[in-house]
Amino acid sequence: MAIKEGWRGRFFEDFEVGDVYQHPLGRTVTETDNIWFTLLTQNTNAIHFDRHYASKTEFGKPLVDSTFTVALVTGQSVTDVSQNVMANLGWDEVRLPAPVFEGDTIYSQSEVLEKRKSKSRPNVGIVAVKTTGYNQDGTVVITFKRTVMVYRRGHAPDIARLTPGGSE
Repeated sequence: MAIKEGWRGRFFEDFEVGDVYQHPLGRTVTETDNIWFTLLTQNTNAIHFDRHYASKTEFGKPLVDSTFTVALVTGQSVTDVSQNVMANLGWDEVRLPAPVFEGDTIYSQSEVLEKRKSKSRPNVGIVAVKTTGYNQDGTVVITFKRTVMVYRRGHAPDIARLTPGGSE
């Protein structure tokens, strides 16, 4: 039996300006996601967790906490963009052109905008991407630019992998 290594993400050398990565997993947002995230982050706006209050707004139902949307879409991009990141450097130009509601399924993709070698750290490079999240109808619900410091090939810390029987 041959052991086949799974996807371990991109390194700095793998990014090319103009490439678009369609992230593989969608995620349906639940009422529990929205309420827990809202309460965990101490967001007291009733539009996220009070169905009666939300019914009186122009939306007629609870809105998903927008910081949940940022976190979800960032998470969807990890397998393609930041699996081998040393550090996130920033999220810029965050835009929320349409609301997200409980029951929406969110998908996303990222386009590589820039890449350059780090001036201060020879083991990493800097990559900027524009990530777009959209719902099941194709409506864009979020866009942002994210800048990350990505390990160069051969410079990421090793990940210990135990094999059956306990050896590495």
